[in-house]
Amino acid sequence: MAAFSKMDTLRTIVETGIVPVFYHKDPATACRVVEACYEGGIRAFEFTNRGDFAHEVFAEVSKFVARACPGIILGAGSVVDAPTAALYMQLGANFIVGPSFNPDVARACNRRLVPYTPGCGSVSEIGFAQEAGCDLCKIFPAGAVGGPSFVKNVKAPMPWTLLMATGAVEPTKENLSGWFGAGTACVGMGSKLFPAEAIAAGDWDSIAEKCRRALSIAAECRR
Repeated sequence: MAAFSKMDTLRTIVETGIVPVFYHKDPATACRVVEACYEGGIRAFEFTNRGDFAHEVFAEVSKFVARACPGIILGAGSVVDAPTAALYMQLGANFIVGPSFNPDVARACNRRLVPYTPGCGSVSEIGFAQEAGCDLCKIFPAGAVGGPSFVKNVKAPMPWTLLMATGAVEPTKENLSGWFGAGTACVGMGSKLFPAEAIAAGDWDSIAEKCRRALSIAAECRR
């Protein structure tokens, strides 16, 4: 069951500005990565449903977060259907993210007052998602659908829209200034925060430092 309210979750995601996106098949490694992000100032984390038995890994991470990382909001990503969304919510997911929009997922999440952020690649998809109660929509794949220009052009006729860019997002001032300058509410970021060599070496301090720098850059870009 979700430990945070829908309003608190959305507020934290938007205020933090960066949501790490990560999957690993080893629960211990996944826990250490979440902990490193927490130490680096991250307060919302998306664990992606990408491998076999991913929900079992998530269950272990969810229990660990409750014990060791108070205040971080854990969600599940790469969710494409309602049964999977329900499974992750039962295991403690506080928000659900998908690569596409599925009305059945929206209904399942709305029933439990859990935020659902679907992937959208057009103004129509964003509009349909908003009608279904999706407060925050994910532009995905953000680089392929038009980048910051797409965000700017969506918000011109629909200024109330909250968008999270995922894909083609990097922890640099040049990149983040483009996204936030266009009006993006927050960004999702994966491999750029988690170099494979750092994971292999167990260099959790470097991951925490990457998060600190990325959050600092994001804060500067949003001022």
